[in-house]
Amino acid sequence: MAMQSPIQAVYMRGGTSKGVFFRPDWLPEDPVIRDQLLLRIVGSPDPYGQQIDGMGGGTSSTTKVVIVGPSSQPDCDVDYTFGAVSIADPVIDWSGNCGNLTSAVGPFAIAQGLVVPPKHGMAEVKIWQTNIKAKIIAQVPVQGGRVVEGGDFVLDGVSFPAAEIPLEFLQDTDQSDAMFPTGQLMETLHIPGMGPIKATLINAGNPGILVEASTLGLKGTELQPEINADKALLARAESIRAHCAVLMGMAENTADATRLRPHTPKLAFVSKPQAYVASSGQTVSADDIHLNARIFSMGKLHHAMTGTGAVGLAAAAAIPGTVVSEVLGQARTKLRFGHPSGTLVVGAQTSKKGQDWVVTSVTMSRSARRLMEGFVFVPDALVAGRDS
Repeated sequence: MAMQSPIQAVYMRGGTSKGVFFRPDWLPEDPVIRDQLLLRIVGSPDPYGQQIDGMGGGTSSTTKVVIVGPSSQPDCDVDYTFGAVSIADPVIDWSGNCGNLTSAVGPFAIAQGLVVPPKHGMAEVKIWQTNIKAKIIAQVPVQGGRVVEGGDFVLDGVSFPAAEIPLEFLQDTDQSDAMFPTGQLMETLHIPGMGPIKATLINAGNPGILVEASTLGLKGTELQPEINADKALLARAESIRAHCAVLMGMAENTADATRLRPHTPKLAFVSKPQAYVASSGQTVSADDIHLNARIFSMGKLHHAMTGTGAVGLAAAAAIPGTVVSEVLGQARTKLRFGHPSGTLVVGAQTSKKGQDWVVTSVTMSRSARRLMEGFVFVPDALVAGRDS
């Protein structure tokens, strides 16, 4: 008779995403066995796209896994590894970060005893993001030595207020990876069937591609239903993304980019500020924002804005000559943009290293909350190598 085994886990919301969190010692050491286990936990691959038989929620924002453990870096408290799980295919993309779930890493680390917080006030948690080799500092509110999860901070895209968690994404100014991997602030892409496309290819937060909305025949005010029902548009967006992945040296060919690297680079589109009605029903005024922005995630339009997408937008906004600063009409170090669920404020500090630009810091606020902790269950056969 087939039996099931329990795997310790914590289910958390971070920003506008949800994911299943683990410590490394809760999972098999073998990465192949580990990935098979994680796929089964979230319910992938699922040809029905609903992940009914797993913890995933049938969207890119709710089909994520996180591993947090003691840090390998002397100046950090914890290592944070993020996996974007494909819904339809047996693939976990470990190539990038999730900025939204970053906000839950500090609270998880404190609850697990990986970080000892002060009795009251703000606990500074220094996070090493292993996917992109970057340091992030989270300020987590605590009271009585425990994480404060309730509060009055409102994050568009999240139904209920919670405690604010400021995040600072740091970049090593001595790093070898160029922010603009092709050496250009703006590229002219020649993709078959599309004609010339102006794009900024950038490494900030995650590898990203930034284009004007008009490139895709869009206004920049669209919401998920309009975009995600248009299969031809999604195919064009994926073609741009896959071609840019090759240009950025992240895939050998476009087929591999689509099949093996669906999480990064991400494609975002921007336009000059325009009024629109967000998915919540609130009206976003053009006078209240500097820019309209939307981003694709795992083949669909994101319901809000990825945290790393916000980092990339902030970085590009602060540097003259990118698609974003050109649409803005000037470079800006503080940006308020409109996304499908509302608005978001993000700031960036940049500097030049020789002829290259470097983002030294990007700041924004998120919130996080534990939704459940205990055990997830998987078939015994999948955990045979857990203690190997």
